[in-house]
Amino acid sequence: MSEKNSVGLVKAKLAKITTPLKLTSGKKLPSYELAYETYGKLNAKKNNAVLVCHALSGNHHVAGRYKKDDKYPGWWDNLIGPGRPLDTDRFFVIGVNNLGGCHGSSGSISINPKTKKRWGSDFPIVTVEDWVNTQAALLDELGIDSLAGVIGGSLGGMQAIQWTLSYPKRVRHAIVIAAAPNLTAQNVAFNEVARQAIITDPDFYNGNYYRFKKKPKRGLRIARMLGHITYLSDDAMGMKFGRKLKNKNIEYSFDVNFEMESYLHHQGDKFAEEFDANTYLRMTRALDYFDPAKDYQGNLSKAFKKVEAEFLVVSFTSDWRFSPQRSKEIVKALLDNELTVSYAEVTARHGHDAFLMSDPHYHGILSTYFKKIANQL
Repeated sequence: MSEKNSVGLVKAKLAKITTPLKLTSGKKLPSYELAYETYGKLNAKKNNAVLVCHALSGNHHVAGRYKKDDKYPGWWDNLIGPGRPLDTDRFFVIGVNNLGGCHGSSGSISINPKTKKRWGSDFPIVTVEDWVNTQAALLDELGIDSLAGVIGGSLGGMQAIQWTLSYPKRVRHAIVIAAAPNLTAQNVAFNEVARQAIITDPDFYNGNYYRFKKKPKRGLRIARMLGHITYLSDDAMGMKFGRKLKNKNIEYSFDVNFEMESYLHHQGDKFAEEFDANTYLRMTRALDYFDPAKDYQGNLSKAFKKVEAEFLVVSFTSDWRFSPQRSKEIVKALLDNELTVSYAEVTARHGHDAFLMSDPHYHGILSTYFKKIANQL
């Protein structure tokens, strides 16, 4: 897609929600702030809004650029814009930084109104259910009663599922991409290793590193490196790096010898500079805790009994972290309730990160589905 299909220059906005929020944990927030962006225009009926839910390290900057010379656009820019699959000529698109995030919404790095200091480790643990409740509060602020659709990949897809459970009357379509109805034991294990890398960093200071003007960069680097390995497939790593050496010869040292190692170090360093450790801990915990079937003796079909939305579920063949089999569990539970669901398993080599790629087949599926939604407006 060319730049003419871009949403162009955008600005972030901040919503101040003064309605108290009772969290799943039992704790309460008397008020909170949510950073968000919008693209396109809300129509007269206010029925063309699509909410984009972000994954683990995402945020509200979904499309466009803040300045013309920004190196990169929003993280899902290839999907959103005039004439793109999520067409901003037809839809009013909303991106939100989740509560507990580190890009403008209330979280560990923001100021606790009571103490006038950063929340740090005192910021409560939040869940997918909590995020959906805050997103619904934002829609109330924007005067939007119902969503034409909610879309997300990975952890964002889990939020899309939760929307149909928490607010069945407020969402007409859910687009769930590279997601799962809960984490496998292996995925919980990956998250715990990542958290321990952060928690055991000497600069973590029990989550209150801000007051010491420190940052647990070593832990964050390792956490990101581990995560990145799970986001890519073996084929993707093989095609991109193989066993290429960084220099011409083996150096017989523990310095970076392979291109794969160099890539991981680069990703880890970049992430450690940009992301907040307390946010990473909370985002991974929200992943761990998500399980709609937990109150139904593990029966997902029963959990979906009150769902009314239509679904598009998309998986990728090489995604071993959230495999196609996990998406099929969602599809089965929806069909058990005689709901309308479309399913696509896309052949892709990118692994879990495929949901971020500009694959013609994948985008064609989304484009067709969003045209269907647009025709219902």
